[in-house]
Amino acid sequence: MRFSNPRGLPLVLIISFAFSMGCSTIPNSFTPSNPISPETFTHENFHQALLAHVKNGVVDYPQLAHDSHFNRYINLLEHIAPQQLPTPNHRLAFWINVYNAFAIKGILEGDSPATLTGRYTFFIGRTYVVGEESLNLYDLEQHLLIPDFKEPRIHFAIVCASQSCPKLQSAAYTYESLDQQLTASAQRFINDPTRNRFDQQRQIAHLSKIFDWFSEDFINHSGSLLGYIAQFVSDPDLANDIRQNSYTIEFLDYDWSLNGVPPLSQK
Repeated sequence: MRFSNPRGLPLVLIISFAFSMGCSTIPNSFTPSNPISPETFTHENFHQALLAHVKNGVVDYPQLAHDSHFNRYINLLEHIAPQQLPTPNHRLAFWINVYNAFAIKGILEGDSPATLTGRYTFFIGRTYVVGEESLNLYDLEQHLLIPDFKEPRIHFAIVCASQSCPKLQSAAYTYESLDQQLTASAQRFINDPTRNRFDQQRQIAHLSKIFDWFSEDFINHSGSLLGYIAQFVSDPDLANDIRQNSYTIEFLDYDWSLNGVPPLSQK
């Protein structure tokens, strides 16, 4: 049983919750009573909502609250059996979009990850519905996305509604373009100086806490944390320097303030 403590969550609460809920709230299968055919389900409603209300990662929550596309997408998720989606790319794109949509929904329903207790409520305490089954953001990330797909670029695609998270994109993820979208998300995040900085003169890498919390995923993929990062660094000289030299790693403080205009209930 893996009791990881990502995002600064109180570990004692995670352990207590895991035992009380049988370790995970991720169901083995989803059997909605009025299912949508996997062949006809799309993320177009979510895409239209993001396109209209997310600009350069800044989310307009008051407008999203009343967006018919967003609300329709949330309702459609209750009628989909994701295990029936035809390919791993279909399923991974599905769960990334679901995570991002539910994080938005949590903010709209009054949650905030700005404090320790707020993070517990946001990630663990609040549940959402897929295929008439309940799940929370913590289990979706820790017990489905990470172990099932073993794809570190997921960490640059899922967005927990905070300033230091990856920027929420103005488009939904799709199975057809998933690899390109995930690579672009990794490149944007790693080369964003507000999230990661590299001091070549002093040989110090100032990295996002995401690389601390989920270091195991990146090391397992590439052998080392900086080895993973270097493949996405846009400056080839810097990338080579990171690969060839022993940089000291310092993790930056995480800014949990909201990544956009707060909903009216939080103003």
